[in-house]
Amino acid sequence: MSDPVSALNGASFQGFAAIREIGPLGMITLRAKGLKSLDKAVKAVTGTKLPAQRRIEVNGDRACGWMSPDEYLLVLPYADVAPALASLAKSLAGEHYLAVDVSDARAVFRVEGHRAAEVLQKLSPVDFGTLEPGELRRSRTAQVAAAMWQQDQGFTLVCFRSVAKYVFDLLANASH
Repeated sequence: MSDPVSALNGASFQGFAAIREIGPLGMITLRAKGLKSLDKAVKAVTGTKLPAQRRIEVNGDRACGWMSPDEYLLVLPYADVAPALASLAKSLAGEHYLAVDVSDARAVFRVEGHRAAEVLQKLSPVDFGTLEPGELRRSRTAQVAAAMWQQDQGFTLVCFRSVAKYVFDLLANASH
């Protein structure tokens, strides 16, 4: 695993909402469905249960988000990805699954403040007023694929690293 480097070196912007890149974060895409040992394997890595459809289960700095009927996003400290992959391989040995380290392929942003939802509403076709804590939404931010969820006093947004600067600029402009 390479040395952790965030996509934008922790870029931030303060407008009517605070925008900041967080990371690097460890992320694993886990593709599996209906495995007897799946819930136990995810719990061993994240400390959470498998989330229901369009939900994210958060346990401190670890999380498991539902991405599609057979796909989960595991979020954990960057340094813990290799041990987590080894744990998944051991727990799911003999099962049909795919676990891939996508940490360096993603950028993660926090949008915080009492008007954080307004920033995202300008960019995404999501009713953020009804987005409950623990609900994960896959949508777009402008024309970029993104996943987002409400957490604490704001929202976390994950996008592809290749468009990190574009997304940061969109978020900063929407908060200006």
